[in-house]
Amino acid sequence: VQLQAYGGGLVQAGGSLRLSCTTSGGTFRRQTIGWCRQAPGKDREFVAAIRGNGGTTHYSDTVKGRFTISRDNAKSTVYLLMNSLKPEDTADYYCAADPSIILSWIRMPHQYEYWGQGTLVTVSS
Repeated sequence: VQLQAYGGGLVQAGGSLRLSCTTSGGTFRRQTIGWCRQAPGKDREFVAAIRGNGGTTHYSDTVKGRFTISRDNAKSTVYLLMNSLKPEDTADYYCAADPSIILSWIRMPHQYEYWGQGTLVTVSS
């Protein structure tokens, strides 16, 4: 499974961005797709995930209510709409996939099997 994240950029605090993650290989509709981020000097952290075969969503407490994850199975693409951005949201954002991750692991970045390259999001104050 190959993944490619894009859509990052520079935005002012309070603004919005939409990230996209396109995939190839595997059976997309069965994949759980997660977004994680890593700021300089910090560990990679979970942001949001969407399950395959039903599309239930999960968010970290720091982004819940501001970010929305969605998927388009016809396009093998997952989106992360980020509203009300804050300077502390600045990070490299990565998408990851796993066809069989269990629910209790979904917020653990190291449990995802496949990773794409990151896209940088910079939020200015």
